[in-house]
Amino acid sequence: MSLRTNVPARRSFLATLALLAAGLTVVFGAAFGPAVFATDEPHALPPALLDPPVAGASEVAVLAGGCFWGVQGVFQHVQGVTSAVSGYAGGEKRTASYQAVSNGTTGHAESVRVTFDPRRISYGRILQIYFSVAHDPTQVNRQGPDVGTQYRSAIFPTNAAQAEIARAYIAQLDQAHIFHAPIATKIEMDKTFYPAEGYHQDFLARNPRHPYIVIHDLPKIENLKRLLPEVFREQPVLVANALH
Repeated sequence: MSLRTNVPARRSFLATLALLAAGLTVVFGAAFGPAVFATDEPHALPPALLDPPVAGASEVAVLAGGCFWGVQGVFQHVQGVTSAVSGYAGGEKRTASYQAVSNGTTGHAESVRVTFDPRRISYGRILQIYFSVAHDPTQVNRQGPDVGTQYRSAIFPTNAAQAEIARAYIAQLDQAHIFHAPIATKIEMDKTFYPAEGYHQDFLARNPRHPYIVIHDLPKIENLKRLLPEVFREQPVLVANALH
């Protein structure tokens, strides 16, 4: 179940409430700011203790943390990231479509493929951002208003080293008792990423006044800027620009 509107998705009564809240944001935004409607409690997390350097000019991370609009938007504002593409991971190619994935029975999770320059930002740093501001890693098969296995918290390592770093960082955060509950993020190996439909790409950048974006995703961008200013970039790296 999703609260998102203006895309092929099921609607609910709560979607109406989301629209009303967005209207309040438009009216009172100047006074209260977007963070008033943030549903997650952002944490300034410590860096990963295990984060060895990687040779080469490009590396890929695949991450799932609820609606891919916001996760993509966060990483598009991170220095060292050269591309962030919304898509699906965890299931088969034949079911890698928004209509199928929205049913919650395909095994897919809404995911983002983050391509980055390891000379400028490490995989461990990518995970620090992911756990700090991109989503709430303690929620099981949901993120805020979106419910279902397609909104689960999951990391899809592209190699064994990434899996080791991810497991070590999750253990590090759990041992530090930073969150109010255990981290629910799963590490899922050997899963293929499939890009989502074009209308999902750059959705946050193209639709900054969309009710869902205003309520749930713009606060993530603000939290990135506030909590991790050293990695924040004002101008996002867009999929649309990469296609031209």
